[in-house]
Amino acid sequence: MSILQFRLNGDAIAVDADPDQMLLDVLRGRLGITGAHFGCGAGECGACHVMVDDRAMTSCDMPMWSVADKDVVTVEGLGTAERPHPLQRAFISEQAMQCGYCASGILITAAALLRRNPSPTEAEVREALDRNFCRCGSHNRMVRAVLRAASEMAAS
Repeated sequence: MSILQFRLNGDAIAVDADPDQMLLDVLRGRLGITGAHFGCGAGECGACHVMVDDRAMTSCDMPMWSVADKDVVTVEGLGTAERPHPLQRAFISEQAMQCGYCASGILITAAALLRRNPSPTEAEVREALDRNFCRCGSHNRMVRAVLRAASEMAAS
């Protein structure tokens, strides 16, 4: 065990953890941050996506040592019930999720895309979300929601 320091949703944090323990396990089990979900455990489904230094990354296969001194953002860090992120508002407006299991990973992936590219095309959104699996078949609504959020963010 060792003390690992990073920024979580904007706050400096120090956690005593095995450097080889996976970030998802520490987020959910030690820190009570449960928005990122365990899906496949192999970094293939996107349910566990978090943003690390503005890039969507899988947290189920990311050792703690790799986030030392970095910025980590989970879906809890995007917005609040009182002040939702434009993506969260757009997902609600477009009814872009059903069961919700994949939603946090997709929101994080979309937020990372919009930080890099504030005006993506539909093809760019589809490409960015390609690594996120949704078994409910809501991808078309999710793409519309991301484009809606991008438009809203550009207008503000």
